[in-house]
Amino acid sequence: MQRSPIFASASLVALLCALATPAIAQDTASPATGSADDAETTGEIIVTATRRASPLSNVPIAVSAVTAQSLQNSGANDIRQLNQLAPSLLVSSTGSEANGTARIRGIGTVGDNPGLESSVAVFIDGVYRSRTGAGLTDLGEIERIEVLRGPQGTLFGRNASAGLLNIVTKGPSFKFGASGEVTYGNYDFWRVAGRVTGPISETVAASLDGVYSRRNGFLDVVDATGAKIGDTNDRNRYLLRGQLLFEPSSDLSVRLIADYTNRDESCCGAVFIDTGEEVGTSPSNYTQNPTNRIVTILSALGTKFPNGATPYTQDPYARKVSVTAGRNYVSDLKDWGLSGEINYDFGGAKLTSITAYRDYKSKDYGDYDYATADLLYRDPGTFRQFRTFTQELRLQGSAFGEALDWLVGGYYANEKLTLRDNIRFGADYGRFAACRLMAGAGNTSNLPASSLALCGVPIDGNPLTPDVGNLIAGTQASLNAALTPALGATQAGAISGGLGAGLTALANIPSGAGDTDTRYYQKSENWALFTHNIVHLMDRLDLTLGLRYTHESKRFNAALNNNNATCAALQSTSLPTLASNAALGSAAALAGGILTLGCLGNASTSLNSLNLRDSFSDGEFSGTAVLSYKPTSSTLLYGSYSRGYKAGGYNLDRFELGNRGVAPAISPITYFTPRTNADASSLQFGAETVDAFEVGFKVSKRNWGVNAALFLQEFSNFQLNTFNGTSFVVQNINGCKSAKAANGTCSDTKPGLTSRGVELEAYVAPTRNFRATAGLTYARTKFASQLVGNANGTQPLDPALFLLEGADNSNAPRWVTTASITWTPELGGGLSGLVYVDSRMTSDYNTGSDLYPEKRQDGYTVTNARIGIRGPDQRWAVEFWGQNIFNSDYTQVAFNSPLQSSSPNNQSTGQLGRFGTMSNQLFSAYLAEPRTYGVTVRGKF
Repeated sequence: MQRSPIFASASLVALLCALATPAIAQDTASPATGSADDAETTGEIIVTATRRASPLSNVPIAVSAVTAQSLQNSGANDIRQLNQLAPSLLVSSTGSEANGTARIRGIGTVGDNPGLESSVAVFIDGVYRSRTGAGLTDLGEIERIEVLRGPQGTLFGRNASAGLLNIVTKGPSFKFGASGEVTYGNYDFWRVAGRVTGPISETVAASLDGVYSRRNGFLDVVDATGAKIGDTNDRNRYLLRGQLLFEPSSDLSVRLIADYTNRDESCCGAVFIDTGEEVGTSPSNYTQNPTNRIVTILSALGTKFPNGATPYTQDPYARKVSVTAGRNYVSDLKDWGLSGEINYDFGGAKLTSITAYRDYKSKDYGDYDYATADLLYRDPGTFRQFRTFTQELRLQGSAFGEALDWLVGGYYANEKLTLRDNIRFGADYGRFAACRLMAGAGNTSNLPASSLALCGVPIDGNPLTPDVGNLIAGTQASLNAALTPALGATQAGAISGGLGAGLTALANIPSGAGDTDTRYYQKSENWALFTHNIVHLMDRLDLTLGLRYTHESKRFNAALNNNNATCAALQSTSLPTLASNAALGSAAALAGGILTLGCLGNASTSLNSLNLRDSFSDGEFSGTAVLSYKPTSSTLLYGSYSRGYKAGGYNLDRFELGNRGVAPAISPITYFTPRTNADASSLQFGAETVDAFEVGFKVSKRNWGVNAALFLQEFSNFQLNTFNGTSFVVQNINGCKSAKAANGTCSDTKPGLTSRGVELEAYVAPTRNFRATAGLTYARTKFASQLVGNANGTQPLDPALFLLEGADNSNAPRWVTTASITWTPELGGGLSGLVYVDSRMTSDYNTGSDLYPEKRQDGYTVTNARIGIRGPDQRWAVEFWGQNIFNSDYTQVAFNSPLQSSSPNNQSTGQLGRFGTMSNQLFSAYLAEPRTYGVTVRGKF
């Protein structure tokens, strides 16, 4: 799908390689004051990654520091745009920016399931944010962002198994100042930002930041003729942040922060990218089948595929979508919080206290099937809300004549999560579901494509009128004829009649049936004790030892309210008995399919009486040991071991609760059997752990610097979340030490996912006004060759994940390079110029956590550029900028279009898609941003 050539920035990378010697690195610049010089040139970037203010070159862990100037030059306003500056980091979003995903070294938590915490934690001003999506908004004035790679836990309040983003905003100043900027760009993009700061008294300073941005959507919404009638994936948001700094003495400081973020946007639409059905005799001559039955059914129900009658002729990067009338995408977010940080120096020790409360509520609803056929939608009552209180205490100091730098601390978090996820059936759902089953490979009738046009005609009760009822009658007759030779006319008639009645009931499911007020509640309490100590063994030799104990408890309960009476009626018939009789073959599969689609998710009034409750408690030790040595004042060598931990939880996907079992011959659709209160525990998944090893070195000179690290990370019980077209599947992935048994289990397990590789980074600043940086990451993030779905090996791998074994993880490119050039020439009269270019080249990877080949993303390059002129002391500036200037086309995440498949995956050969068949499955994708450009005017005093 990639169409922009990598050579677009090859000359830039070649130049940087020559400048930076064989070692390549990402930007670790510190703030500039009018040139590429000053603190940047010295390389003495001060970070707090070890909770101690230290030069970056002295910190014996893999950390990248991205400063305000670097963010401004790259045009980064949220953490997703950090991708350009940190090669080991990949940030993306999917159906909702409320649950974006960050990955470091190929490891992260995938998807929109709110029950999973991120493997890469996000901290803003020392406060843990519950989900990565909190960083997918304008951040305001930033001092720096630190990207810590590998497990974290003995320094920051919350555990993180893969890495951590530490975002530090700009605090108040006792010197009065104000700044502002206005940006205008294509897609009618406006961004206005301002800041004012100064003293209120001799001991109190304050600041106020504000950001407002809006633009038109990146996707055009078109009608049946292809004419534009609107857009989606737009931007309309603002941020306010107020701060107070109280410093009554040099020993005491108190910083209070209040912030509020509002988003009222249309998000997130997706385009069709692949049908998954291919015909041919070998991979070399596979072509897409123009008679895909799902496409035929959708077309009969009114779906118009932009730029052509079917997805085969459509270019997804034309960025055109069609949306069911009245089901526009809505993303409404309110995120606010209060925090207070107290630092008090006792003389021999320093106490730090960070107290915070946050309330995050996101309402994301609208069309759920990404087609104009009205199949599924989320109603406006849908929301997810996190209310989180956190308290962190740290005490640190020195002992034994400064031979020991010690730190001890404690952390407490109380979070209440409420999920109201009301998914309802649309007006076309019943006919689509019935036709999908009748057209499926498991159905003996196998209706021809020409007959499927009747799927668009509702049943009117008149047998003389061509409609879905005629198709059902024909299917019933076909089944009766097929069953009669083996079962006799009477039994065959009863079975086919029952199936025909079931299909009729399914086709007549009313619009609006589904969840009316279904809510899931999860209460989490977390406390931890930790210590992190640096022992100065010799003048240049240090030993760092850290230990943490974490205790986590979670309580889950759910209140289900649904108005779909069709499901209960279907369950009271002979269909459950037929579905469990494997001897009936395709008739059993059809019965299971009717129950599945008639009772999809929690769509059954029979569940309303349930009182689902469950809870668990867990405790785990984690820690780190680092040996570091400085052979010279500018060189650091280190080796480390770390153990990380991320707590388990509950799968809060609304479909997962209602679906059980696997119906023969129509996998991956599952057939419905009644739930009981005891089933709540089946939604639980276990804690994730990692053992990480790393060796590296850092060299920091005034005009150049080089960092390198080799790493190995072994994840056990890796929490994998994947969407199979019907529901989100969550499993703890582990490997098997020996061959699996025939039932897919094993007796001894080992880590199921391993990430290993090398990171190189460097900078060169030969003159005061010029700086070049570059970075390279090679990471092989690979699953074990044999996998199971829990820690003790008793749960087989979910059938939807059969491609994982021995393959690379999703969203884990093996090769990533980044590079940037900053030139700030003096123009005379106090004026200076700015020429800035950065580029990121990414190799091929798969964007789907189930690794279906249709979701593969080819390698691509993204290049940003900025040119401008600035006044004396940068009191004003005018800059022209472009992002993704070569308009590279690439996908953030591809996924199975919901429900839009009619028959099973081909698992017999362990292959599918271009090397097998996905059997009518349609695929959709959330696209990355296209080329944008504009002008920014800023000033300060």
